[in-house]
Amino acid sequence: MAQSHQPRPYHVGFLLWPGLTQLDMTGPAQVLNRMPGAKLHFVWKSLEPVPSDCGLSLLPTTTLADCPRLDMLCVPGGSPVAPVMRDNEVLTWLRMQAAEADLVTSVCTGSLILAAAGLLDGYKAGCYWASGHQLALFGATFVPERVVMDRNRITAGGVTSGIDFAFRVIERLHGRDAAEAVQLALEYDPKPVAGGTPATARPEILALVRAQMAQRIALREAEIAQIAAGYPSRD
Repeated sequence: MAQSHQPRPYHVGFLLWPGLTQLDMTGPAQVLNRMPGAKLHFVWKSLEPVPSDCGLSLLPTTTLADCPRLDMLCVPGGSPVAPVMRDNEVLTWLRMQAAEADLVTSVCTGSLILAAAGLLDGYKAGCYWASGHQLALFGATFVPERVVMDRNRITAGGVTSGIDFAFRVIERLHGRDAAEAVQLALEYDPKPVAGGTPATARPEILALVRAQMAQRIALREAEIAQIAAGYPSRD
């Protein structure tokens, strides 16, 4: 009797960090968990719960020190991203894993963390729409799309884009049929109200959201500009 073929384990690691936006991680994790051979790892400095931005704590499954070599590295984003961009222990770990990973990926402002580690220099990348312009400070080119693919870098836009990103990963690794099968199993067929990007939002809604976020964005931009001042020049 022929034996069924089991796909080799494909190790996917999500960096957890205090204050991350949980959907940046849990969205793609839910999708990628259905990918053939996927073995998910949730990584931080310790195994203590990591608080997310909505009060939901996330439990790491391994530490930076003990994490196995990853086939796919994924960095979720969040608002308080600057402290992680300054964290040499995290940045060193990202560089080490990225050197051997098949795919180096991010969701939302997670691309700024990758950029601070020097992993997007010379690449096109996605990011949250209000922060993507700062990728240029680290040698990356911001592309305002839900999923941006440049060689082995796959970077998603803001928050919910991470779900679309995960389906693109499955399609790349296992083909369109596999991606569509997981999509159907999860009944992913969104029909949102219009206006989920600056290009499609009504002007008054865009102005309202910009005003609501202005103070937080200004603080984050100042912090990231300070970090970028120490980034090696490409000249």
